[in-house]
Amino acid sequence: MDGILVGRTIRHHRRAAGMTLDQVTAATGIAPSRLSQFENGRREPRLSQLETIAGALGTELTELLSGTAPDPRTALEIELERAQSSPMYAELGIPAVPATRRLPIEALEALVGLHRELRRRAALAIATPEEARRANTELRARMRARDNHVPEIERAADSLMTAIDHRGGALTHHSVALLAEHLGFSIIHAADLPRSTRSVTDLQNGRIYLPPASIPGGHGLRALALQAMAHRVLQHREPASYAEFLQQRMEINYFSSACLMPEAASLKFLSAAKERRDLAVEDFRDAFGVTHEAAAMRMTNIATHHLGLQMHFLRVSDDGAITKAYENDGLTLPADVSGSVEGQLVHKAWSARAAFERTNRTTEFSQLTDTPGGTFWCSTQTGTSPGLEFSITVGVRFADSKWFRGRDTTHRLDATSVDRSADAAEAELDRAWKGKAWPSAKLHAHVLSPLPAGTFPGVDDAEVYRFLAAHAAR
Repeated sequence: MDGILVGRTIRHHRRAAGMTLDQVTAATGIAPSRLSQFENGRREPRLSQLETIAGALGTELTELLSGTAPDPRTALEIELERAQSSPMYAELGIPAVPATRRLPIEALEALVGLHRELRRRAALAIATPEEARRANTELRARMRARDNHVPEIERAADSLMTAIDHRGGALTHHSVALLAEHLGFSIIHAADLPRSTRSVTDLQNGRIYLPPASIPGGHGLRALALQAMAHRVLQHREPASYAEFLQQRMEINYFSSACLMPEAASLKFLSAAKERRDLAVEDFRDAFGVTHEAAAMRMTNIATHHLGLQMHFLRVSDDGAITKAYENDGLTLPADVSGSVEGQLVHKAWSARAAFERTNRTTEFSQLTDTPGGTFWCSTQTGTSPGLEFSITVGVRFADSKWFRGRDTTHRLDATSVDRSADAAEAELDRAWKGKAWPSAKLHAHVLSPLPAGTFPGVDDAEVYRFLAAHAAR
């Protein structure tokens, strides 16, 4: 029972009947003070009391329990009362305004409008960096629990590949366009996409706007288009929280990978490579015409569920900071007190960092690494993006390295302890410079990216709407 709504409905029907509290008391035997508490929502009447009150007011019990306000003004009064009793309003330290009949309707509407705007603005800041890290950590744990495999998305992707008669091999741009048409979209390449977006979907006119097709690495446009379509295929709604936004982003990335590297074809390819003891991300990548990162992550979707291999995946920037990670093979990742791994530095001996020291980076770099949790075999490929270098690593426990190319590597590093000589040198520097320097920190992009600026984190809504309005008129 909604106490406030029922109470205000009783008051509405009492006034409509022209009765005072004393007159209702005479008809029901319920004390005026108790009736007042009912009307103000401070106490909830029993069902038998409600039946008696309804009879006295000449109405039906169902009218008092209808679940909707009896008139627009009562609805506004209830909304104002609820808003003023919220923790958010209490933190402001502003006195509440009683929603009495003496309050002009214009003032009531203005107060309710202000509270709605307060809630809207509070929702824009729904994800602090701490909340974002916690949501990342929780999502990684959920994906680990299901071996990074999502059958329902696999089925959705497979159904669409069947619909466009894609039988295997690399998914072409033409096939992606056919898929978009099948879903009711047309793909348009626009040079003036909002700076805060990778793509924009016009749901009203059925258009997916992507960057120009001539940009370097144009094959990535297939993934962008598939991710945009995934929102419709997976029936996403506007995210109500950063955690929901993050879940949706994982799902559209998974869907895109499942289309570019279909489960059946990927399993056939990887199973044959495993049988030959020649598993390699670079072969998987080239067979389906995708990026090394996409192939490495897709391998983790299939390896445990279908091949019985537990793995880890890392994307690490050139300063050693983790930007993306997954593991179910027992590798202990560096983490902060909340369990978040994003932004944490991996050990200098890990292949994810050692690979940056190589002069030949055209092929994958294999390494054995001794850690406190055991020995792991890893394969790392370095790459570049605007302004930084990064590495992509996949790895397994030493016992499972027999299935991979590069298992016979002689490169082995010890990450079981801290380099004490380095500690001594740093201690000397600390004594020499402590208190004599004031650096300005360069924040990692992942620290700022979770902070939302609109309905979708990191996206300027007004900029997107101006873009859509301009293109809809063409």
